[in-house]
Amino acid sequence: MNGPRNVRYASYPGYDVLAKRDSPSWDGVTRRVIDARCAVEESSRFLGPAQFRALVALCDCLIPQPLDDDTCVAQDADGPVRVPIAALVDGKLLANHGDGFRDSRLPPLREAWAIGLAALDAESERAGRAPFAELDAQAQRALIERMQRGELHARAWQGMPCEVFFAKRALHDICAAFYSHPASWSAIGFGGPANPRGYVRLVADRRDPWEAVEVVRKDTAAPTHAAENENAARRKNRHVR
Repeated sequence: MNGPRNVRYASYPGYDVLAKRDSPSWDGVTRRVIDARCAVEESSRFLGPAQFRALVALCDCLIPQPLDDDTCVAQDADGPVRVPIAALVDGKLLANHGDGFRDSRLPPLREAWAIGLAALDAESERAGRAPFAELDAQAQRALIERMQRGELHARAWQGMPCEVFFAKRALHDICAAFYSHPASWSAIGFGGPANPRGYVRLVADRRDPWEAVEVVRKDTAAPTHAAENENAARRKNRHVR
């Protein structure tokens, strides 16, 4: 790495929650769980190739992760990174790890995803004559909006309401996977599980030394002053453990 990968609006510049891995903030159980998440690569272990391509495209639509944009949705100490969202969802399917509850209108976890991804490709073929992953971004978003509104009724849905699949399965699992990853924690200044150290300073505008420092931005601030604030936060976040 040749220095920070800068974005204009990183709220916690220079912060990487993994820097506290070996500190008293986390115990051994926490480290093992987080290590396993960090080891996940963007590849499928359960879904077939076509299913996984559709899932990757769906994840990119619901949670875009640009590396060269003004905003930062996931990061390490050097700047924006990508969370392997689709692979994390695929891992949930591999483990067949349900939530302990489900909407009665949906089949079990694996079946719901198999039907939903196949139906999404079927609807894409009908609307755009191409699988969902091969549609352009605008066409993908349009199809997802129709799914959200309950307007997709291809036989491939097998009676499963598309809007319920979107809200209770796709959105739920994809967002949960994204925010289970330390890179997304770093972008929002979350320190991970508060075990065993916890937190001490619980009043407003106070932070513990092991918490991230947020950049204070004002619309009226001069560019030089804003840069100074960001650099000050970055220096402090480099030492958060």
